[in-house]
Amino acid sequence: MQKVEHIGIAVKDLVSSVPLFEKLLNSPCYKTESVESEQVNTAFFRSGTTKIELLESSDPDGIIAKFISKKGEGLHHIAFEVADIEQEMERLRKEGFVVLNDKPKPGADNKWVCFLHPKTTNGVLIELCMERK
Repeated sequence: MQKVEHIGIAVKDLVSSVPLFEKLLNSPCYKTESVESEQVNTAFFRSGTTKIELLESSDPDGIIAKFISKKGEGLHHIAFEVADIEQEMERLRKEGFVVLNDKPKPGADNKWVCFLHPKTTNGVLIELCMERK
């Protein structure tokens, strides 16, 4: 893993959360995007070399909506940039981690992504991501 690529934060709505994080980070939201496969709307911010991704559910029964109903708004995942996502997925499987995706899938911000089950990572949802070429 090369670096923390972004930190994902689940929010109830982007309308109120984007201005809050713009003030908090003293940085404008530089990109919003809908990711239909994950049923989320996202907003991105930069903080130094790391990005912050706000995640709003676009479906009342979506993963983020379910997360918020159980745990409330807050830290959802930490994403790590990898050089070769398929190779890293295979390495982690061999190390005993549960990889939630059979193969990488398109994610936000022009990335290939996959997730590791939090049961195998001390309760933290880990995302692996690699720039799509």
